[in-house]
Amino acid sequence: MGFYIEVTKNRGKAQQIVKLYGGRIVHYAPTFDDITQNDAIICVVDNGLFEAACFCHSQDELRRIWSGITGRPVTWVIMDRTKACELTGYVEGGE
Repeated sequence: MGFYIEVTKNRGKAQQIVKLYGGRIVHYAPTFDDITQNDAIICVVDNGLFEAACFCHSQDELRRIWSGITGRPVTWVIMDRTKACELTGYVEGGE
């Protein structure tokens, strides 16, 4: 099961996360070496009719999401990890 950030519109989720929660769009596929422990990696995947904003809470989750994308457009967002946990219901260490 994944952890997703819900926003008001089905499209433009990366931009909504930037506007509402202070995220920043990056133009590369980030790794955990690229961020601090206070940051979260969000992968916004274009599924056609809607986008899914997936919280990559661990290296394994990042790998799983990245391997399942298969050619769909993706936008990467870095945001505050505490806020990402709050918005998705993810509990650190609670997997």
